[in-house]
Order: sequence, then C-alpha cells, then structure tokens
Amino acid sequence: MTALTDLFAFQKETEALAQIAGRLGWDQETMMPRGAAAQRGEEMAAIESILHARRTDPRIGAWLAEAGEESPSQVDAAQLRHITRSYERASRVPADLASELARVTSVAQGQWAEARAKDDFASFAPVLERVVALRQQEGQALADGGDTYDALMDDYEPGATAGQLESMFAEMRPRLVELRGKVLDKPAPAGVSGTFSDADQMAFTAKLALTFGYDLSRGRIDKAVHPFSSGSGSDVRITTRTNPDDPFNCFYSTIHEVGHACYEQNIDAGYALTPLGAGVSMGVHESQSRIYENQIGRSRAFTGWMYDEMKAVFGDIGVDSADAFYAAVNRVQKDFIRTEADELQYNLHIMMRFDLERALISGDLPVTDLEQAWNTRFKQDFGYDVPKASLGCLQDVHWSVGLFGYFATYSLGNVYAGCLAQALRADVPDLDSHLAAGNTAPATQWLRDNVQRHGGLYAPREVIGMACGAAPTAGPLLDYIEEKFSDLYQL
Repeated sequence: MTALTDLFAFQKETEALAQIAGRLGWDQETMMPRGAAAQRGEEMAAIESILHARRTDPRIGAWLAEAGEESPSQVDAAQLRHITRSYERASRVPADLASELARVTSVAQGQWAEARAKDDFASFAPVLERVVALRQQEGQALADGGDTYDALMDDYEPGATAGQLESMFAEMRPRLVELRGKVLDKPAPAGVSGTFSDADQMAFTAKLALTFGYDLSRGRIDKAVHPFSSGSGSDVRITTRTNPDDPFNCFYSTIHEVGHACYEQNIDAGYALTPLGAGVSMGVHESQSRIYENQIGRSRAFTGWMYDEMKAVFGDIGVDSADAFYAAVNRVQKDFIRTEADELQYNLHIMMRFDLERALISGDLPVTDLEQAWNTRFKQDFGYDVPKASLGCLQDVHWSVGLFGYFATYSLGNVYAGCLAQALRADVPDLDSHLAAGNTAPATQWLRDNVQRHGGLYAPREVIGMACGAAPTAGPLLDYIEEKFSDLYQL
C-alpha cells in the first residue's frame, strides 16, 4: 500500500459521508416534517463533526508528505491538489465552529421558510444574526489575516477575489443599465395566459428535463420553496416549484437545475466519490445551468418547439404565434424576484446582493438594518419600491444557510456561459435547426465533452478557457444580450 492508495481510500469514505449529509439537506427541503427541524439540526451538526474530523485527520498531512515523493498521474495530481486545499482550509476552522455552523444553518433554513411565508423579516433576523456571526468567525479563521469575504468566496470559486468581481461588475453595469433603459421605454410584449395546473406543469417539466438530457434513472424531480440541485454521480436530484399563473417559473427553474444536474451526472464515472467527482466551482456550475436555461432554453429556435409542445398540453396559452411566445419568454418587465428575472436584468440583482452581503460580513451593515438597506438599494437600482419581504430580502434561501460569497458566482457563471455559447455556435453552426426540432443533444453533448466530463480535473478558469479557446471575459455575454434584446425590442 502506498501513501496515495491509503489517502485516496480514506478520501473516498469522506466523499461518501459528504453525500449522505447532502441527502439530509435534500430531505429537509422536500419531505422532512416541519416539526423535525430542531432534531435535523442536531443530526447535521453530528455528521459535520465527523466530516470535519476526517478532513483534518493528521494522517492526511503525513500521507500528503509521503505522496510528494511519488510520481502521480495527471488525475492523481489533481486529486492531491483538491485534498491539500481542503485539508489546509479545514485545519484552520475549529471543530466546534464547523459543527455549530451546520446546526444553526439547518435550523435557520426552516425559520427562513416560515418568515418568508409570513413576510416577517423581524422574526428571522435573530437567527440570521447568528449565521452571519458564525460565518464571520469562519471567514476570519480561513483568511488567516487576509480578506474575510475573499476567504468565504474561495469556498465557491477558488482563486476569485471580490476585487476581481468588482472590476467585472464595473464593466457590465453601464451597458446593462443603458440597454435596460431603452428596452423599458418600449411596450412590453404580452405574456402567456390560461390554465396551468400543478399536475400538468410537473408532467411538462419532466418532459423538459428529459429533453435536456437529465437521466431520471439516476435522479428525481420534487418540489421545494426554492429550486435547487443536490448530489453527484449516480444520485443527482433536482427540485422546482409551480405557480398556477406563471408556468415559466416552473419550466425555466427546471431547465436551470437540469443544467446543474447534468454537469454532475456527466462527470467521468471514474471520478465518482473522489474530489474530482463534482463540479469544480459554482461559477462553472452556473455556466452550465445558465446556458441550458438561457442561450439554449430561451433561444428563438427552442422556444418555437416549446410553443407547440405547450399548446398540445395546455391548449390556448394566450399567445398566437411562435414569435409572440419567444417574446413572452424573454419579456423585460418590472419585477422583484431574481430567479424569475430576464437575462437583461438578472445580473443587476446579483450586483446588489454582492454589495449587501459584503457589508454584512464586514460588519458595516447590521442584520437588523438589512431589510431597509435592501429596499433602499432596490429602489436605487430598479426604480420602484419593494412591497413586502418575500419579494425583497427574504426571497432567497442562500443567507439562511450561510452561503456568503456564493451570489457573485451566478454572474460569473453568466460570463462563462456567454463565452461557452459563442464557442458552441462556432463549433455547431447548424445548432438552431436541431433546437427547433426539440433536439438539444448537439449542444448538451458539446458541453459534456468540453466542460462537464472533466469534473474537478482542471481549475475553474482553465476548463472554461480550454473549452472556449481563450480566457473568459464579459464581452461575449454583453454582446449576446445587446444583440438579443435589441432585436426583440427593435432598438
């Protein structure tokens, strides 16, 4: 037995236990009885204690030192890179802090859902204060004297910094704001209307999932307050939600989560239960969900197919042509919800959250002032008032579960998706003819071959750069958005 063999066998058990923890989280958001929240918090704390002990086990340091004397393959070297990073980061975080974070965020998630249903931020604020305080402690431990927010963000996008994202947002904001002003001066196209039952939406959303390549023999679709994807390898589950007046909420949430799920399902099977067997970063993950949802799912070609399919299921849907349906799918209007935002305004939602959560972590924004700060900033950025907390600072689950540093990866994923879409269309020039027939395979296979199968083998920007033939920049995304919405609104 070599050090590599011992280390990788130990790591495989750790990865399996982490999957079990993820399944507990999935159950909590889908099927767990409401009265079980406190007990689930203790269960999550217990398993996190075990995971933290394994991730900081002194034997890992010894194995890594011995492995340095061997000559690993490319795959083994990549595994060592991930294990080393995890070991060094976990070793900086006290075990009781890791356990308490797991317990508190598990409980906070349920309290967030109840507060959201009641539009009552004040009832949620105390537990959010605890979450923020714990994440501040964790970030300070990880930063080791460096920037606390950067240290937290490194959990989701290794190597990225807030400064880099500030520069990216500064490049994106002026063009987006200018284009939005021109678009909102134009009449908004009609939306769909009709009867969209819960059962019919769920049946149609399953068809969409299959159309985009989701393998239901290794997954399932359930409902949750906030859609998400969970798991990797042979067990990758997604959730969606329904609204009787807005079927697109369900359909495009599903396509988005299928993008995440297909990434996980399509990673090289040989990487299962290793550090390479999951998406390499949330930015790359979001690139898959966003390109599935937007550049493919909201394209004129694919919506033409989707229009006929929806009419067959729902009958009259209030629009009388494929072009009108395409305009309805992509219409820009005043709204509040990030997950329902059009491509033009979506990144403005992210920029707002990025600034607010940085202020929370730095201590410049007390949690008790968050609702007012959100409403003030939203009015500045979007021009109208937030009427209730569920449309404002309670709309997203992320902060309740401690995901500070996560939001920016949505916009980073959009940027990556813009670059990938440009390369995809160059390599598959007849893509629209396939999409018009409801055949997404040329697109999804290209993404599988160029991004998804690699899992964690390469660094985030490296895998995107390899797929696109150049380092990722915001230019392709901004050009795509300007071209699409200038055409839609005849600017």
